[in-house]
Amino acid sequence: MKQALRNVVAVAGLLLMIVSLVWISLHQEKRPAVYKGSRATQPQGRKPFAVVVLDPGHGGQDSGAMCGGVVEKDLTLDVARRVDRLLDARGIATLMTRLGDSYVSLADRAAFGNRANDSIFISIHFNEDNKPVASGVETYYAAHQVGYSSTLASWLPFFSRPPSNSPRPESQSLASFIQEALVARTRSIDRGTQAKQFFVIANVTSPAVLIEGGFITNKDELSKLASEDYRDQLAAAITDGIVRYRDVISQRESGSADTAQKSAE
Repeated sequence: MKQALRNVVAVAGLLLMIVSLVWISLHQEKRPAVYKGSRATQPQGRKPFAVVVLDPGHGGQDSGAMCGGVVEKDLTLDVARRVDRLLDARGIATLMTRLGDSYVSLADRAAFGNRANDSIFISIHFNEDNKPVASGVETYYAAHQVGYSSTLASWLPFFSRPPSNSPRPESQSLASFIQEALVARTRSIDRGTQAKQFFVIANVTSPAVLIEGGFITNKDELSKLASEDYRDQLAAAITDGIVRYRDVISQRESGSADTAQKSAE
């Protein structure tokens, strides 16, 4: 009897949690985002995205890679802030998954990205390797991204549709533009773009990439990363890639619309 009562209470608690999450999610759209975003006004006219979600990797008790007194969580936040300022100057709205040295779980990062309508997701990280000679920059996109199925999915990723069977083309394009800009700006070794199932980009429904901006375990790259000028170049490169992606996709959509209109005439 006691076990049956416990089961009833457990089921009731689960149902109450789900109903609460649905209610919060439905009303979330009427409130400002949880984290402070850019004050920039959005450009007029239809664009491929309305907001850029910047995700500084690690934070809080999760330090990430560490070498020579340099900590990855500090670098990711510093570069994300620089990107935020550059995008703001270009009139592109932003949101950040963390504003300071706080811990945000991977699931919460993905859920936050999914609650930002009409967005792209940029996760910023730095590499480490057992071999100190490893160097260069690389940009990842998910081999398989979840599909959005309901409002509840923005809070609980496991309610989303199963991952697609192939990479999302928009994520691949975004990764390519950012990677090209990173190599052009920093003159770092080009490690290319790759498909990998990092949780934070695989569970975001919008175009999403994860950037590895250099190896903390490489002495030469660590020295560069300690320089504010170099971090400015990294931020400028990420911004260049985002803007290039926006402009190219806009041109494609504009061309397709013109072609459709001419065909209709």
